[in-house]
Amino acid sequence: MKASVSYRIWVIAIVILFIVPITNEFASALEVFTENSNPYGSTYGQWTAKWWTWVLSTPTNINQVTDTSGINCAQGQSGIVWFLAGTTGGHVERSCSIPSGKAILFPVVNTECSYAEFPKLKSESDLRQCAVSEQGQVTSTEVKVDGTPLQSSQMVRVQSPLFSFVFPSNNIFGAPAGPSQAVSAGLWVFLHPLTTGSHQISFKAVEGTFTTTAPVNSVQDVVYHLTVQ
Repeated sequence: MKASVSYRIWVIAIVILFIVPITNEFASALEVFTENSNPYGSTYGQWTAKWWTWVLSTPTNINQVTDTSGINCAQGQSGIVWFLAGTTGGHVERSCSIPSGKAILFPVVNTECSYAEFPKLKSESDLRQCAVSEQGQVTSTEVKVDGTPLQSSQMVRVQSPLFSFVFPSNNIFGAPAGPSQAVSAGLWVFLHPLTTGSHQISFKAVEGTFTTTAPVNSVQDVVYHLTVQ
């Protein structure tokens, strides 16, 4: 009888040893940086400014925002954080391979205003008001990592500091080429590095703008099929 009990205990212990690492790996995929953290030595807001500098400085033909397949996923990527992009509206699915050990930053919904795009704006305060007003009213959001929904507390609303960048001649907003400054506002997700293997990240947002005639809705619906290797 004692031998039987001992055998059962060993079997249970072996099962636990196999289950716990799997559970911990799955949990780590959903770990996010908080609003007041300083990931890799920069504030959350500074990282969103770096994301926008990456987008605004990349020509349209190789910009990830206009990418419909994921072919431009690695364009301009450097450092410990990997940027994923949204769209200017509509649904897109992208396949992307990224190196292991990279944190992942992406916007659920975001906007920016620069002096180049809005030459009548004269101060940082003007840019901040513009970035917020351009965003409209977000009526719904949804983010999933490997099929598991993120909570609203895991999506962080951030305004960036004032940042400088250079618009290329073929930029996604058709703005005059050259140096400028901007401020952004948005709702972001900043994931800790995912485990090696296949992952899926999807994010969706519905944004409403109310005009004098009727409400206008814009939808962003993005799916990334990621291979971390």
